[in-house]
Amino acid sequence: MYLSEYDKSEIRRIIETQLKAFQEDNEIKAFGFASPKIQEQFGTAENFIRMVKTQYHPVYRPRAIMFRGFTTVNHFPAQILVIMDQEGNLTQVVYVMQHQRDRTWRIHGCFFVPIDETLNQL
Repeated sequence: MYLSEYDKSEIRRIIETQLKAFQEDNEIKAFGFASPKIQEQFGTAENFIRMVKTQYHPVYRPRAIMFRGFTTVNHFPAQILVIMDQEGNLTQVVYVMQHQRDRTWRIHGCFFVPIDETLNQL
């Protein structure tokens, strides 16, 4: 899948902005970056944040973030990150992105991958 430099920078901006919203405890703003299907799945920003806090704590409160490149997951573009949590542990995270009809990008999922697993990068 081809991603323009503009698309890549937009995807990074969206992820960074959502991570900043988590840091600021702005659950409505963070939830706004989720794809419509994810929003439908969780129903409310409160439900979404509760899930992120419990299942994705390194994403909710990272100490440091490094963007590593792109891959594809089920035909969706995905941004690869390495996140350091508050205790200094490293976690590789894949953010699956979805292009919307209005040409914006939304986060369509996020999952952890072992740090030593090599992903095919675009």
